[in-house]
Formats: sequence, C-alpha cells, structure tokens
Amino acid sequence: MKKKFSYMVLNPAVMLILGLLSGFAAKEVDIHFYMQHFGISLSSIFSEAGIWIVIGVAISLYSRNQRYAMLNIFFYCAGMLFAYYLTAELTGSIYGWSYIRFWSVVACLSPVMAYLVTLTKNRGIFALVIKAGIFAAYFGLHMLLGTFPKSYDFVFLLVLLYLLFVKKWNDH
Repeated sequence: MKKKFSYMVLNPAVMLILGLLSGFAAKEVDIHFYMQHFGISLSSIFSEAGIWIVIGVAISLYSRNQRYAMLNIFFYCAGMLFAYYLTAELTGSIYGWSYIRFWSVVACLSPVMAYLVTLTKNRGIFALVIKAGIFAAYFGLHMLLGTFPKSYDFVFLLVLLYLLFVKKWNDH
C-alpha cells in the first residue's frame, strides 16, 4: 500500500502541481513571514537552498525509478520556478532576472542531479563520492548565494544524513 501511494503521488503531473503550489507558497512566505522569532524567519528558511535540496533528494530517492526521479524533479522545479516568479510579478514583489536565470539553469540541470542522487542507493565508492558531493553542494550553494549555514540547516543536514546513509533503499 505504501509503495502504491508513493507511486500515485510521485509522478510528473502531481509533481508539477506540487511545484506550482510550493512556488506560490514560498513567495507568499517571503512576503508575509519575514519577521524573526528566536533568530529564525520562515522567509529565510524557504528563500535558501537547503530545504529545496532536501526536498529534491527526497523526491529523487522515493521515486519509483531513475526515469521517474528525473521527470519528477524537473516538473517540480519548473512548476515551483514558474509559480514563484509569477506570484512575484502579480504581487509587485522585488525579483531579479539574474535569479531567474540562475534558478532556470538549476531547474534544467535538476534531472541530471536527480539521476546522480538515485545512484546513491547503490553500494560502493562511487555512491559514497556522490553522497559527499551532495553535502558539498549544500554548503557550496550557500556560499555561492552569499549566505552561511544557519541553525536550521543542521536539521536539514540530519535529514540528508538519514536519507543518504541510514535509510535502506533496497525495500523500494
């Protein structure tokens, strides 16, 4: 039953819809939830790459096969990008074309990244190198975007550790 549910949810059409909803929600959070509580704001969490890396890794690993992982993540990212910047335009929010170009490239490369993530289900040194690369990309994107890891990033890193090193994927 669990497998059937994940197959129903993790398909390209549903991922496009979830991407559209996520993009809209992320922009609305950027607009309305920028106040900090305990030094953390929802706007900061959803504006940085960490949560999206964790979501992308989870979508890739829980997809039924490599092809679906690649399709699912592309449609999720494309839908999210479209809805985020459409919402920004409709609400008169500030955004820049350089961000749109950057995230468009990321969305176009997301199937390749999803493929690589699915290879981490295998055993061996190559899978371990990819896992280390995911963590390096996590920190690298922070540096590239001019931010440093925050306290909540350690929660995301723990989830990544679980998904990549603890969870046994041969049951899927």
